[in-house]
Amino acid sequence: MTQDKEIWLARDRALFLGELPPARLHAHAAPVLLIGLSGPITIRFPDGRCETCHSALVDADVEHEMDSGGEYMASLYLEPDAPETRLLNAGWLNDRPVVFDPIQPFQRSRSLTRTLQSFDLAKLLPTSALGRQTDLDKRIALSLNYLRNLDDLPSDRADLADQVHLSESRFNHLFRAEVGISFRRYRSWSRLRSVLYHVAKNQSLTHAALSAGMHDSAHLSRMFRNMIGLTPTQVLRDLQGLHVLK
Repeated sequence: MTQDKEIWLARDRALFLGELPPARLHAHAAPVLLIGLSGPITIRFPDGRCETCHSALVDADVEHEMDSGGEYMASLYLEPDAPETRLLNAGWLNDRPVVFDPIQPFQRSRSLTRTLQSFDLAKLLPTSALGRQTDLDKRIALSLNYLRNLDDLPSDRADLADQVHLSESRFNHLFRAEVGISFRRYRSWSRLRSVLYHVAKNQSLTHAALSAGMHDSAHLSRMFRNMIGLTPTQVLRDLQGLHVLK
């Protein structure tokens, strides 16, 4: 029986629960914890490697395909300034881009879904997954907050660099060093999040795309396929809930 399909959006993280078709080759702009809640998932890489597992922690900017095989699954995304992202970057993700089956089999239960909805990563992963806390550069943290402000998004990279009192070249270098991906790629990711916020306000996908600074719905579809491996319709079809958390 098909189970509920829902999305939760928080300031520095997001959660998807539901069934999805196979995702084509893509790379997220944020670390993601993938979990097959009702059965295994399969992850394929451009070099031909293929791994079937019950869960996987995939770092930002790692190209992969994902096939849940019709299983009910969870995708938990962490933004660059989420405290857990900094801990994971100093821990497991410091020297490996993907960790397979980070969640022990006995943890896959109904209680796991409740833990996911509370975004309690400490209950999901062993302490060995996390390294020592490091602080995100305050200027980059401020720039990420600007990007999340739906009412007054800086129009381009130069504007944002000026907001945090850096030259454009210095901002580019510092952003990649702190976040792990380019500003341009993260900006696209931020726009995808913005689209979901506007959809939560009952805007159509076309209007949500325009509100998020995209040219049209075709631009939105290309961006979704590049970063999620699916079209917006595939992700949002039969969605029972889109929850925005304060």
